[in-house]
Amino acid sequence: MPPHAPEPESRTLLAEILGAERSNADLGEELAKILARACTVLDVDTATVLRHEARWQRLVAIAAAGLEEEVYQGVQVPVGAGFAGTVAARREPVVIDRVDKTTVRNALLSERGLHTMLGVPMLAGAELVGVLHVGAVRERTFSTTDIETVRLLAERLAAVLQAEIMHQNQAATIALQRSLLPGVLPVIDGLRLAARYVPGAEAGLGGDWYDIFRLPGDQTGIVMGDVSGHGLEAAVIMGRLRSALRAYALDCDDPAEVLAKLDRKANHFEHGVMATVAYGILRPGHKSMALSLAGHLPPVVASPGKAAELVAAPPDPPVGLTVGATVQRRTTNFELPPGAVVVFYTDGLVERRDRLVDTGMDRLTELVRPEDPERACARIMAAMVGSRPPQDDVALVVLHRAEEAGTR
Repeated sequence: MPPHAPEPESRTLLAEILGAERSNADLGEELAKILARACTVLDVDTATVLRHEARWQRLVAIAAAGLEEEVYQGVQVPVGAGFAGTVAARREPVVIDRVDKTTVRNALLSERGLHTMLGVPMLAGAELVGVLHVGAVRERTFSTTDIETVRLLAERLAAVLQAEIMHQNQAATIALQRSLLPGVLPVIDGLRLAARYVPGAEAGLGGDWYDIFRLPGDQTGIVMGDVSGHGLEAAVIMGRLRSALRAYALDCDDPAEVLAKLDRKANHFEHGVMATVAYGILRPGHKSMALSLAGHLPPVVASPGKAAELVAAPPDPPVGLTVGATVQRRTTNFELPPGAVVVFYTDGLVERRDRLVDTGMDRLTELVRPEDPERACARIMAAMVGSRPPQDDVALVVLHRAEEAGTR
């Protein structure tokens, strides 16, 4: 539908429907009140808002007036199917004057006795937020003014709904990440640990994670991962991968085998997911580490008397990108002399718009030296992030193997 200036009458009707400023009621209650006023002002019997869930390409009823059962019964309509699904697929107003199984997917609409319905897409720019539809149990001709009024209402509700969804997702993402990232690092004899996590200022919270855990046989697992994407969905996927990796780590003492199992799990159950993961196992006594990389940047290792360097581990494909392919994942073993430091990180630490990732990795390597891990974290973050908020998430873990008595 081409854009045009709203008719004065449509603006007046919209003001009547919206009423006063938003109250302190929750979103569902507020939408229900607005929809009830819409029924009165537009002289219709029902009004429903369905939210678009992009990942599953479906619409879910979240608020209604005159047909509250749609919400109570959790009505879902696939995009492209039925009346609401057609509105969503076409992204333009649709009017029907026959409500039965040939025109609607939701049987509640015909059971209510609706005769005529008008549906409009709820858009925020180019993004489909949902569908708003109204209906009458009698013959009802929707005028140009009616259609424009419902379109304006849908536009306004789309902005409110999108803002609320973003707020809820951000709050849920923060809570989820706080519950999954280690609040306190484990205390392990002969090993000192420090970590940092900073969400990206531009993309928002995402799927970066780190994990450190004790394993059978006096071994220690260290994980650094980065799920593609941002927001709640990336954090949820991160949580599932984290839990799966921990489970596989208990059964396998080869990092490559653990990542192979994680990859198989992602390919089978997490279609479309991509994550880079570095997984290392400190062997008993912390004298060596076994490491496997699934598309992740290599850690930096620094030993007393030697310049820091990137661990020479081959980068195997990321988790989730090997559907139908046979991949032989590899494990690299390297020594950790007393006093050695190993630094794991995500690409948000080393990559910037004005700096190539290789340049950032070279700079990080220059910064790493054998020292207290807390001091190392502070110095690395000061040099690599400084006073500017990072564009992307930054995760950093520094582990330091204690010097043995008599080695100083």
